Amino acid sequence: MTGHRWKRSSFCGGGGNNCVEVAADDTGGDIAIRNSARPQHVITVGRPAFVSLVGHLRSDVTSGN
Repeated sequence: MTGHRWKRSSFCGGGGNNCVEVAADDTGGDIAIRNSARPQHVITVGRPAFVSLVGHLRSDVTSGN
């Protein structure tokens, strides 16, 4: 995923190096996830798994968990 545009979480705060970042591949299929403090460690997941993860995280935020 070198050369891709990484996007940081809106919960990142002051722009420090403790952020979740994501990037989509050129085909729109896989999503890469990394911690800005360790950008060399990248986890790649399929789009359906990523959508499920984000949905789960959002439901935890809205339910107060």
